[in-house]
Amino acid sequence: MAERSILITGGAGFIGSHVVRRFVNRYPGYNIINFDKLTYAGNLENLRDVEKAPNYRFVHADICDAETVAHTLREHKVDGIIHLAAESHVDRSIRDPFAFARTNVLGTLTLLQEARNYWESLPEGYEGKLFYHISTDEVYGALQLDRPDGGAPYGSEFFTEETPYAPHSPYSASKASSDHFVRAFHDTYGMPVIVTNCSNNYGPYQFPEKLIPLFISNIRHGKKLPVYGEGLNVRDWLYVEDHARAIDLIFHRGRVARTYNIGGFNEWKNIDIVKALIRVTDRLLGNPEGHSLPLITYIEDRKGHDLRYAIDSSRLKEELGWEPSLQFEEGLEKTVRWYLDNPEWSDRITSGEYRDYYRRMYGDRE
Repeated sequence: MAERSILITGGAGFIGSHVVRRFVNRYPGYNIINFDKLTYAGNLENLRDVEKAPNYRFVHADICDAETVAHTLREHKVDGIIHLAAESHVDRSIRDPFAFARTNVLGTLTLLQEARNYWESLPEGYEGKLFYHISTDEVYGALQLDRPDGGAPYGSEFFTEETPYAPHSPYSASKASSDHFVRAFHDTYGMPVIVTNCSNNYGPYQFPEKLIPLFISNIRHGKKLPVYGEGLNVRDWLYVEDHARAIDLIFHRGRVARTYNIGGFNEWKNIDIVKALIRVTDRLLGNPEGHSLPLITYIEDRKGHDLRYAIDSSRLKEELGWEPSLQFEEGLEKTVRWYLDNPEWSDRITSGEYRDYYRRMYGDRE
């Protein structure tokens, strides 16, 4: 009998694959079920190193499919859910907000309801159970950008766990709604839940539509680097393995009904990130310094583009002792090296060849 049976939704995605790998490797007595629909951003090649592990299972399914969710929970006697499955790209949410409402809101609600039905049917009820929901700092809205004397580099305000929600994009609105449903299931039914809100993640295996992997690829191929507006928007960056470590810690030691913010303490303007990427990537490619700077192209700003995000992770540090292990420059160097050392990974996604792996392993899919 496994010590724990944990369902990780979205485990074939960027953050999810790092969480699955960490739990499979660190907890051989746990039964880890990767539950993923394999949308465009799901890539099982991210997990080739653990796919044959005896404590790993993959379920190809949609979190909106209540029947399959219910069957999986009962078949594997799931006592913990780490919920990462989500539509997450802001630009896509602007084009198709309904897709984000379906997955992020109705999918989360389906998981909550089926977990409630299953756990309440057991003799022990909710004892030893946990629904851990991973969310985003974007639910809090935007912060002011200023430079007070003696203050933080870009502003004196930070998101805390008490910051009121003020989402500005369909993506952040859908995540805010799912957060509220998770907390409501605790308040209404007594379900043990935890919610975490994290800042921008970066690192290996991130789908190439996101800024850092996209720009590494574009620099490698000499393509333009499109920057929204003047590139002055500020984001806090968190290395994905630091995030996975935080999730591990919170899942095992976090307080039920608690919210934890997870930030990297690494605020950077978008244009400064782009220039840093150019410096590191050009150097590792053997290009002259500044070689790729002419690739920067300023484009029309995105609708509802929040000016600044910055997270205060004090609660997580004080209660559980977590803090990021890498500064942004260190993490960026590791990230660029990984993408340059694994160009075939990005190239297979760009060409669509990565889907052939799924078909070979699991047959045709949409």
